[in-house]
Amino acid sequence: MIQWSARLSQSFPSLSYVPQWIVVAGLAVLGFAVGAAVGRGAMAAARWLCQRNPDLFKHVNLARLRTPLYTVIPILCAFLAVRAAAPQALANPVVLGVVKIVSVALIYWLVRRIIDIATKAATRRYDITAKDNLRARQARTQITVIKSIAEVFVFLLALSAIFLMFDTLRGLGVSILASAGVAGVVLGFAAQKTLGNLLAGIQIALTQPIRIEDAIVVENEWGWVEEITLTYVVVRLWDLRRLVLPISYFIEKPFQNWTRTSANIIGTVELYADFALPIDPLREELKRLLAGSMLWDGKTQVVQVTEAMPTVIKIRVLVSAVDSPTAFDLRCLVREHLTAFIVANYPHCLPRTRAIWEADDDRNRQPDRPAPQPLP
Repeated sequence: MIQWSARLSQSFPSLSYVPQWIVVAGLAVLGFAVGAAVGRGAMAAARWLCQRNPDLFKHVNLARLRTPLYTVIPILCAFLAVRAAAPQALANPVVLGVVKIVSVALIYWLVRRIIDIATKAATRRYDITAKDNLRARQARTQITVIKSIAEVFVFLLALSAIFLMFDTLRGLGVSILASAGVAGVVLGFAAQKTLGNLLAGIQIALTQPIRIEDAIVVENEWGWVEEITLTYVVVRLWDLRRLVLPISYFIEKPFQNWTRTSANIIGTVELYADFALPIDPLREELKRLLAGSMLWDGKTQVVQVTEAMPTVIKIRVLVSAVDSPTAFDLRCLVREHLTAFIVANYPHCLPRTRAIWEADDDRNRQPDRPAPQPLP
């Protein structure tokens, strides 16, 4: 303390009568002022760059950068000013340790905020509410996973920096690593699932078997992918419940992705009727129904008898729509309308169970049956 005070007194004789704590406080205030000016300059430069690119300025929220920028840079400049001009003021190990930890924490806060602003700006450029949103869903999925990876990396880097700043903790870390032995193996097995989920998250970001807002069927439930993290996936079900699954599930187990390459989807409606039901009027009614419906995309309309059972026939109706929610509504519309059409026009063709009752004397009688005639 005496050495740096003497140097300041030789450089500035007028400071020889000023208490040392006032000198340190003055240096800190001076550094803080310089840092505030640097922060405002950095903010102005960022605003200028965004204004030169209107598309970038529309998506970047610079207001969220103001608080950490105006806080982190001035405090770090105050620390640097005191350390450069009066290093003995930080000779106390406790004070120096607090300064180091606070410096790393402030830098971590600023970097996290920059990552958050950048990823949100990139996300806003892609609209997943559009009809053709395949590219937007791909980009949003990659941005979400990359953000998670970057946040984990920055946190580990900050934590490592804090430990490496202290000789005691550094030696403790080396000794722990050197004597891990069986404990390391046990911890490795215990963390196997967690590490597997992290690797699965990276793999999904690269290969993208699922994306944000993909329509999927998983665990016999239908819904949309709402959130993807490095460890789990949240599926928003059709009734607004949330199904949370480990991300490794989508690497290890099969599932249905209805919007893997396109949002268009074909819906199926199955009806059961008597063998006497004519199919052509049903086709004409479906054509008339779809022509006046906004739910149909104008591509697929098929009516086929796919199976003949002992008592009924199975009729399959195929219709297409632009996405899975629209296809669901269209299937319900077709099912309701065709059922009402059969009831109104062909009530005798509804599914029924037939039974033949024969008397004892009729059972032994062989009826005269005409020979079968070929169909025209």
